[in-house]
Amino acid sequence: MSLIQPIVPLLVAVFLTMGGMGALTTIVSVRLDAAGASPILLGALTGAYYLGVTIGSTQAYRLIGQVGHIRAFSASATVLVAATLGHTLGSDAPAWIALRLVEGCCMAGLFVCIESWLNQSATSATRGQILALYMIALYGAQGAGQYLIVVEDPHGFTQFVLVSILVSLAVLPVALSRKAPPLLQTLAPIRILHLYRSSPLGFAGTVISGLVVGAFYGLGPVYVRHLDYDLGQSASFISAAIIGGMILQWPIGKLSDLIDRRLVLVGLFAALVIVSIGMTILPQGGFGLLIAGIALFGGIIFAIYPICVSHTNDFLTPAEMVPASGGMVLGFSMGAIAGPFLASLVMSRFEQDGLFLFSALVAAVALSFALWRMTVRPPVPFDQRLPFLPQAPIPGPLDGVEPGGEESGERPQTATAEGRACP
Repeated sequence: MSLIQPIVPLLVAVFLTMGGMGALTTIVSVRLDAAGASPILLGALTGAYYLGVTIGSTQAYRLIGQVGHIRAFSASATVLVAATLGHTLGSDAPAWIALRLVEGCCMAGLFVCIESWLNQSATSATRGQILALYMIALYGAQGAGQYLIVVEDPHGFTQFVLVSILVSLAVLPVALSRKAPPLLQTLAPIRILHLYRSSPLGFAGTVISGLVVGAFYGLGPVYVRHLDYDLGQSASFISAAIIGGMILQWPIGKLSDLIDRRLVLVGLFAALVIVSIGMTILPQGGFGLLIAGIALFGGIIFAIYPICVSHTNDFLTPAEMVPASGGMVLGFSMGAIAGPFLASLVMSRFEQDGLFLFSALVAAVALSFALWRMTVRPPVPFDQRLPFLPQAPIPGPLDGVEPGGEESGERPQTATAEGRACP
């Protein structure tokens, strides 16, 4: 109980935020698809969101340093609520793309605040447990939030209002928390080329993960709706993928501690090819079989990113891991920006099956690259590897960062590498 109690307000904030924003992605896709929007437009919407995440993650740390965690979180949530309500003013496509860009920026701000604050509560002994609780809150909320799309909305704004209420309520546990915000560490610059050279497969794998996950989040709701399933079944479809990812990430990660992580990635990429092709056939077997297939699909695609992070960390020094984790998120975001648009082009040619044909093609390329990398580099010795920890590709790395200390006021200071506080 002593482990959980200090972080309960932050976990509640995560649950409320992801419950609302996880639903918003699906609501936006379903609404515009029903209005006759093309897959390319829907892909552009999701790409705009992840572009916003990328932009926001580069500025959020600076904002926190200027005004503090609580004010930065509150400001990000306020703008996020305003952008969400902006969807009720009309369905103009360029306006919605702009709103999704803003929402991505705000989500980056929220999660940099939450994860840097959670890090203060983590020690080497408790980090794994805190990460597990965090991932349960994150994925559990996303899965549950999908069912907001079944709420009757005769006037066209009820669902957006409900999302806004959840995000607004997420401010309360953060604003009322008695735990002092953490000191900010001075982060080294992210060097993408150095990161790629350290682990070509690890970094490329995060981009692959972004391509597939971004495409699924943006176009998965369109896929299931085009199979003529109702909104409740559509919510169950997306939720099953998310819950599958939450359940399978840990056992797959633990397997990667026992064998060469590259073998695990090869297995994941090969399985993704097979399952993706299978998803073009499974609808003929009924909804139950489709749910089982998408749960397995989700378990695979959500496991790729954390395995790639762990594989990359095996080649890095502890001092390099913090900026590297930011670089891995950036790699994922690059893929997530491009993935929805590229998948939409395939869907324009092959209709709803194009989503999973795109995933199969991307996985086949990744599989070939992983097999080649195994021939040109020996595996990392087991005594030089770090244990697997669950990960989510969102800003504000939690792993590999030691707490910087506490402070008495709300406004944080920045901790230097020597541990001194500077303005």
